[in-house]
Amino acid sequence: MLQTIESINNAVNNFIWGVPAMICIIGVGLYLSIRTNFIQIRKFPYAIKTTIGRIFRKKEASDGSMTPFQAVCTALAATVGTGNIAGVAGAIAIGGPGAVFWMWISALLGMCTKFSEVTLAVHFRERNEQGDLVGGPMYYIKNGLGKQWHWLAFLFSAFGVLTVFGTGNATQVNTITTAIDSALLNYNVVSASSVKTVNLVIGIVIAFLVALILLGGIKRIGRVTEKLVPFMALLYIILAVGVIVINIDEVPAIFCQIVEGAFKPSAVTGGVVGSFFLSMKKGVSRGIFSNEAGLGTGSIAHACADTQKPVKQGFFGVFEVFADTIVICTLTALVILLSGVPISYGQAAGAELTISGFTATYGSWVSIFTAVAMCCFAFSTILGWGLYGARCIEFLFSSKIIKVFMVAYSLVAILGATMDLGLLWGIADTFNGLMAIPNLIALFLLAPTVVKLVKEFAQKEKF
Repeated sequence: MLQTIESINNAVNNFIWGVPAMICIIGVGLYLSIRTNFIQIRKFPYAIKTTIGRIFRKKEASDGSMTPFQAVCTALAATVGTGNIAGVAGAIAIGGPGAVFWMWISALLGMCTKFSEVTLAVHFRERNEQGDLVGGPMYYIKNGLGKQWHWLAFLFSAFGVLTVFGTGNATQVNTITTAIDSALLNYNVVSASSVKTVNLVIGIVIAFLVALILLGGIKRIGRVTEKLVPFMALLYIILAVGVIVINIDEVPAIFCQIVEGAFKPSAVTGGVVGSFFLSMKKGVSRGIFSNEAGLGTGSIAHACADTQKPVKQGFFGVFEVFADTIVICTLTALVILLSGVPISYGQAAGAELTISGFTATYGSWVSIFTAVAMCCFAFSTILGWGLYGARCIEFLFSSKIIKVFMVAYSLVAILGATMDLGLLWGIADTFNGLMAIPNLIALFLLAPTVVKLVKEFAQKEKF
């Protein structure tokens, strides 16, 4: 049965992340970039100034909303997770170092895609029955396009509900247990035979914490993520920069490997990865898995921001993709490639490859710190995707079912901690691609609206 499911999923996955997906994701990103005169590059200094400036501005949000900083932290909470750790490792192992180059390209165009998503989400958002601000692809499709396109909103929401349990929860919990198990085994705290029991306990604890936070509502989610995200990002960046400093002489050669591997994968991997398209496919798909530009999910969190300026909030989207992929994913790649750990090219790899990169450089003691960092990464992702799933299911049914969903979503953590998730990673990849399709169609159709909003904002702000 599992083999049949895997075969079907592989066939669907290969089609979704094949040539059509590459054309759609890169094409829509390029189209939006051209329509906005490459705003993500032209106004990048403004984006950094705007976002960093508001990080330090203390402000209470109105009822049913988050501060702009809490909104971006919640969005980053969902994006900065296993995509940055296990996803990058998997991309390099299967697609070679060149996959990192294609991550950069997808991020460069993805900055404009994410900018457009956030701008549209804030512009077309609504208030629900509880008075909370709600928005995202389903709402900018519903309120920005004609009735003949409303089926796209329901399609996005349906795929969203199916995606959150795997991408947003089970795979994240699996990363947490991998990191904790690695640290405990390194210090002989537990034996290999007791790992399953430890994982069950971890799953129960995570399920309880997730339920406690998510059932507390939008404000509690915002308060947790605004504290958790900066801490985890800083800790991870310090550890990764340390690896780079220790191996600083080898950095130029690694960047050469990345660029050469993007166009001649076999020249770098010894012929194990011989396909240029495979390297490109893995780089783009894992880049999207990491920064979510094109999926539209991040805009759901941004729609909760207490702001009246959609375009200004849109620049948080530019910052988000830059921080996630250009900074954190690149650091992860350098940790793996600089550390000298053996990479089985063409084979599946996950968080353990990244952990090996750190331990090979610092020694086994660092497994404690990598465990803490990865737990924070993955846990924050669970919270962010919990919000996304709640908004999707609310759009499909009603707000009355949200608490039932939250409880079910929390309990999935126990399954994620105790089951082998090899197949689930592939299914998560497939549903990510399926979510992107209705969103990319909507972005293409709503490009004139984005251009109009940017022009109006430029006239008012003179930026």
